[in-house]
Amino acid sequence: MKNPLFGLLSFLLDKILFFMRSTPKCISVTDKNGTVYETSLFRRGDLLEVPRTLFVHFGIYLGSNRVAHLIPDILPALTGKKARVEKVVTNKRLIAGVLAKMASVRVDNVHDFAYGSIILINDMDRHFKNDPLSNEEVAQRAEKLVGTTSYSLLWDNCEHFVTYCRYGTAVSLQTDKFCDVLKKIIRDQRIVVISAAAGLVLTLCVGLGPFTILPSFLITFTLWMAS
Repeated sequence: MKNPLFGLLSFLLDKILFFMRSTPKCISVTDKNGTVYETSLFRRGDLLEVPRTLFVHFGIYLGSNRVAHLIPDILPALTGKKARVEKVVTNKRLIAGVLAKMASVRVDNVHDFAYGSIILINDMDRHFKNDPLSNEEVAQRAEKLVGTTSYSLLWDNCEHFVTYCRYGTAVSLQTDKFCDVLKKIIRDQRIVVISAAAGLVLTLCVGLGPFTILPSFLITFTLWMAS
């Protein structure tokens, strides 16, 4: 007769070996500030979000510690040297790209993309009614768009890029929220009064002239008509 204790031990040993075989190896990368990113949690085609001070930056994970993301950048228009362009985009390059409305969809490693911030995975899925595309299709869309492109802070930014790749529709929830706030401000008739008062103070301080009266009148009139 088979010993039941031996059978139980064999069962437990099989389960332990199964989990040891099926548990993926944890792969992590650490940036220069000591921030650790567990890349084993990312799947190819995942939408990655990096909260910043005033906005959220987005990218598509391509696998092997690589992220495709759209970022404003003036340097590709100034030089054809690949080594210089491939360096991490500095704040000066970014701001110049915003002003010039130029950007590039580039591939960086995870810690360069995150820039020291935490990373959220597919957090945007809860805001969309339609299901995301397959992860492989998402990644392939992102890879096809790599290269220089135009940029608009409100109408063609990093969020438009990732939502097109993952959901098939280019939208920006950040832009929508900003526009809603702007509408509320414009529709508030107190803004018209404040604008008129500011124009009057400017005229009294600087004096009458086309450079004071005309802008003050146009701004106040535009706000009045829009309210």
